[in-house]
Amino acid sequence: MAASTDVPASSMLAAVEFNDAFVHGPDGNRLDISRFSQGNVTTAGVFRADLYVNEAWMGRAEVNLRAIGGDAHNVQPCFDQAMLERMGVDLGKLSPETTARLATSSDAACEQLPALIPAATAVFDNGEQRLDVSIPQLYMARSARGYVDPKYWDEGMPAARLQYTANAYHSDSAGVSYTQGFVGLDVGLNLGPWRFHHNGNLSSSSGGGLSSTTQYQSILTYAQRSIAEIKSQLMLGDAFTDGRMFDSFGFRGAQLATDDRMFPDSQRGYAPIIHGIANSNARVQIRQNGNIIYETTVSPGAFEINDLYPTGYGGDIDVVVTEADGSQHISRVPFAPMVNALRQGMTRYGLTVGQFRNAGIQSKPALLQATFQHGFSNMFTGYGGVLVSDGYWSALAGLAMSTEFGAIGLDVTHASTHLTEEPNRDGQSIRISYSKLVAPTNTNLTLAAYRYSTRGYLGFSDAVTLRDLDARGLGFATVGTVRGRLQVMLSQILPTGYGSLYLSGSTQDYWNRDGRDTQFQAGYSNIYKSISYGVSAARQLSLNTGRWDNRVMLTLSLPLGKSAFAPYSTTNLQKDSLGATTLQETISGTARDDHALSYSVTAGHTSGNSSSNTNAGVNASYISTMATFTGNVSKGTNYTQYGAGISGGIVAYPGGVTLAPALGETLAVIEAKDAAGARVLNGNGLRIDPWGHAVVSNLTPFSRNEINLDPKGLPLSVELKSTMQNIAPTAGAVVKVKFETDNPGRAVVLHVRTPDGKSLPFGADVLNNAGQSVGTVAQGGLAIVRGVKDDSGVFVAKWGANASDSCQLPYALPKPDANETGGLVRADAECRPN
Repeated sequence: MAASTDVPASSMLAAVEFNDAFVHGPDGNRLDISRFSQGNVTTAGVFRADLYVNEAWMGRAEVNLRAIGGDAHNVQPCFDQAMLERMGVDLGKLSPETTARLATSSDAACEQLPALIPAATAVFDNGEQRLDVSIPQLYMARSARGYVDPKYWDEGMPAARLQYTANAYHSDSAGVSYTQGFVGLDVGLNLGPWRFHHNGNLSSSSGGGLSSTTQYQSILTYAQRSIAEIKSQLMLGDAFTDGRMFDSFGFRGAQLATDDRMFPDSQRGYAPIIHGIANSNARVQIRQNGNIIYETTVSPGAFEINDLYPTGYGGDIDVVVTEADGSQHISRVPFAPMVNALRQGMTRYGLTVGQFRNAGIQSKPALLQATFQHGFSNMFTGYGGVLVSDGYWSALAGLAMSTEFGAIGLDVTHASTHLTEEPNRDGQSIRISYSKLVAPTNTNLTLAAYRYSTRGYLGFSDAVTLRDLDARGLGFATVGTVRGRLQVMLSQILPTGYGSLYLSGSTQDYWNRDGRDTQFQAGYSNIYKSISYGVSAARQLSLNTGRWDNRVMLTLSLPLGKSAFAPYSTTNLQKDSLGATTLQETISGTARDDHALSYSVTAGHTSGNSSSNTNAGVNASYISTMATFTGNVSKGTNYTQYGAGISGGIVAYPGGVTLAPALGETLAVIEAKDAAGARVLNGNGLRIDPWGHAVVSNLTPFSRNEINLDPKGLPLSVELKSTMQNIAPTAGAVVKVKFETDNPGRAVVLHVRTPDGKSLPFGADVLNNAGQSVGTVAQGGLAIVRGVKDDSGVFVAKWGANASDSCQLPYALPKPDANETGGLVRADAECRPN
């Protein structure tokens, strides 16, 4: 029989028909199991639930559920104008009748979604506490993928936080002992939208023939807040500039700058805007290197796609338009990301006012730095900036270009430094950068940059240093001034089965000293079945000797087994330019289901260079619910070393104090009463602590973050009403995420029989004294009943509509054992007439 058109789609999908011919009561009559045909039935009321529109999370919303036509089995969500706007519906595309009905709708009315928007559906999941809405794209206001409306960003709650790292290290070498301790602290206080931070460290050392020293160093102290209206961050105090145009330096003052994280995921970074024309309702595919990175359907006429995710260094983009008749049109958009490039129409700015801050320089001149970038088109991004300080100014102008030959960036900086004892310095610095993926050979020239500076050019930090020395009459002859610097990063993927190559390095020379500094890293790697191998070479400066050292290393890695926790073997053979050869073997792995315990055992031997030594060591770390612990010990020829450390965090908020194995900038404090031991899937080793709390670190601010709990390991007497929630915190927020649990009680396997020993009918309901269903009779007269708080009482079994189709079930449970872990408790119950 066809379904009536006025029945909501959600109801039609939920209805299920059961064949009750095989289910009988004690008297041989069929049982009434109609209640099972309604699927996910919930009760009427107002619920705060996750809202999903076309599978995209839109935040948490108040959902009004009402029984339609007085039918308790047909409970549907109600929608008003505010809810439609919240879901991103373009109200201008609704019919005039619908718009008028919404404008005059009273609180008593329940407007259902299919009646407002054709082909739309709404389904409420009672178990997950989420409302899934499907709306045809025609009726949706267009917004970028990954968009979360700023009015739903969560500033979090007032909280104090402390992130700490503490370790101790001791070594004995050739009769000389040395001990060092370190404590790093990151202290924060959240009040409304404001974030107060202090970062510093305490270090101490003794031994080595030197006197003991202890000192505290303050690194950062600032107040910060997000300003959603202009997508910016305001920072007051001690901090650093970002170094995008001018070199990064420390300052004390104020900074207001664009925060790219406030844009949707699909608007961050650089990606071109795609324009085209469709002759019909057409499918548009965006492909890169044969991979489909975007697909949508467009209406006839001109179209624009402006929400591609940043695609890295992937190569040119193909746009495939497939018309309704099957014909295709393909166009190509050159693409290679550029230094300082923005999407078309995007603008980024930064303004810093204050004074220069460097612990090694006495001078603290006042400064002002302003930078600006704007994407004029897919091909051009312009950028520039000025930096003004006491006795110094510089200005920069640049252009980033995307061409079919690759991405090119060109900028020029002029700097002028006023000196007292020496001649003033004026000069220019020219920087050229290039990146390109050569598709035929799959060669990725990630970055090639060359910077040339004239003799009189000085960066800001060098200029402040020179002016400080000049004011004291010390001169600047000992400090090298860079003339030219070349940087290259190149990767090459070889044909399938032949591995890949990489090369990165830099070389630079100076105006006022001879020689050239060159460093590089190059390597080849490949995988054969489960074995990985490679060779690498590097040139690096040794801080101990001040000399450049060339090294070549061979590496072989393979698993020692096939299980998920099989250890891994890594063998390294290394040769350096001083003639030393080192062979090192490491066995590493993890343990526990959540990989909370990790370890490594290393042994090595070095020979050549007129010396020979052997060493061995062990490292281990364990992530608990409250902290991360590390330990290490090693012994070699003429030395012994050992150390230990602990790191973690403490969060104090209105609900209490919680310990965590790690903290990040943006946090979520989980509250899940009675769910101790439940695993939090957002991090290794992260579990609900004995007090029902856990801290999830390193959330992505201004974006949707999914918090998941795994109920595995929970006592059977505890059930989570929902195992997943979504939040969109602002930067630095501490957000409370509360997971509701059912009232704890014992889980009982009830063996139910009639006085003559027969089993109760399959499917019979077991009700408590409040008339609520707490279990169902299954095969063999067994029923699992949850949430039993009393050690004795009476249940009711019901298998039909007649008074004779029910009986009382008196029960008595054994007294709880002090060591009971929440497993199933067994008990018998005899069915007695009402």
